[in-house]
Order: sequence, then structure tokens, then C-alpha cells
Amino acid sequence: MTLTAVEMQDRSVDGMVELRERRAALLANRCLTWVFGADDPEAVVREVRAGELRLRVHAPRAPATSALGRPIVLAFHGGGWCWGSPEQSRWMAGRIAARTGAVVVAPAYRLAPEHPYPAAVEDCWAALTWVAAHAADLGADADRIAVLGDSAGGTLAAVVALRARDEGEPRIRGQVLVYPLVDLVGLRGPGLGGIVEHYLGGDESRAEEWAVSPLRAASHKSLPPALVLTARFDPLRRHAERYAAALRTAGVEVAVHRPALATHAYLTLPGISPASRAGLARVLTFLSDVLASP
Repeated sequence: MTLTAVEMQDRSVDGMVELRERRAALLANRCLTWVFGADDPEAVVREVRAGELRLRVHAPRAPATSALGRPIVLAFHGGGWCWGSPEQSRWMAGRIAARTGAVVVAPAYRLAPEHPYPAAVEDCWAALTWVAAHAADLGADADRIAVLGDSAGGTLAAVVALRARDEGEPRIRGQVLVYPLVDLVGLRGPGLGGIVEHYLGGDESRAEEWAVSPLRAASHKSLPPALVLTARFDPLRRHAERYAAALRTAGVEVAVHRPALATHAYLTLPGISPASRAGLARVLTFLSDVLASP
């Protein structure tokens, strides 16, 4: 059966309405805190605006120990570029702030299909340049920035690190890539085809671009040190492993953490995944090392 243009448009509209309803239901679910964890009591949370972009900022309650200001961790949430919000990563963000002394900034980047690529990439880059320019307002040090992201957010963190290297600033001290998707060309699987289609606005040829598929960047040299987290039972495990291998081949310092009893999304699911705490411990150690003064 061949669909008419009107029928195709109706299906697209219905799909967007359903997606918005599913997002709203997720945020309204009382199990959200139990599954994703709560804000850390040792961190103060507030929201700021970078133009139209909402930023959720976690700062330690404890006084800063350096006159230079606190380091910054820019954290991108997961959700296949179609779901998610900074709130779903609050357990991890709050603990990073409380335990490393960093200011953790989590942007609510635009989501597909309403805002397909490159909207999310543009928002994440805008968040990086904003925190670098406004570090003093955050009580932070623009010379000590790391990026972090899980799943789709890990892809965005890798892309931001590549762009910062190419443009020469802001300087990024380290990148934490948590089960990232690094090559969207021909990506298929349960639910994945639709997510990729939404993210790319139906134009699969864009998957060839490095800002979509960071594994396809012309070079991975001179990138900041990386911590790559994956999981033994993650169906996308090879994405993270291939990217770690590409970074090592390019001479980048890389550490890999792969828990044996975990699957995709474990790091941000402390309510149901025992492996989340060991993974977070690795993240904390890595960030403390790469963000140390000077």
C-alpha cells in the first residue's frame, strides 16, 4: 500500500503527539526518583538560562578549596535524542558535584523529532561556550572543564570534544563517554531505526557526518583523555569499544570500565542496577584526576 502525502503527514503528527505524551508520563511517574535516584543532599541545585537553553546546575554545599574556582563538568543526558532531561541524571550529577567539588551543568538540549539534528549538537556546543564564558558567575574555573554523557549524551560529549579540539577552545581536560553510540550508519535494532530516523529528520545520509557519528571523524588525535564505560550485556557495547580503540590508536589516553553484570543505561539507574555505584566511583576518580589544578 502506498501512502499519500497527507496520510504520511498525519502519521508523523500522531507520532509526535504520542512521543510528547510518553515524555510527560515519564516525568509524572512517581517511580522516577526510585529508579533514577534523587538529588544529592550535599549539592545545591538551581536553574539558569543560556539564551533559550535551560541549564540545571549542581554545586557543592561545601566551600571551595581553591581560589581559582571550582572545576566544571558539562553533563549531557541520554534518551536517544528523543527522550530524557537533566533530571534523569540528577543522582549522578549531584554526587559528582558533592564528591569532586565540581560545578556540574546539565543542559536540556532540544529533542527530536520536533528538533532533529543538528539541534542537539548546537545546544550542547552552546552550553559549552556559555559555561566557559560565564565560569566566574558559576564560581568556577574556565580552564578546568570536562564533558560527560551517557548513551546519546555520550555521543554528544564525544562530538563536543572533537569540535573543541578543532576550534582550539574552550579547552577540555577530559571526556567521560558512557556507552555512547558512535556510528549511526546503518544502525538497526529494536527501536533503534525509528530513533535514528527521528534524530536525522529522515535523512539517513547525514549519519556519515562526524558530528552524528564521531567514529567517522577524520582524526581522533589530540583529544583529551577519556574514560569509556560500557557493559557486558549492552547490545551497543561494541560502539563504546570501537571508539576506545580509535582513541588509543590516535594516541589518546583511554581508560575503559566494563562491568560484567550490567546492561545499557546502568549508570543512571541506581534504583535497579548495583553496577551503577562502581561505575560512578570510576567516574569520580577519573574526573578528580583530570580536573586537578593547575
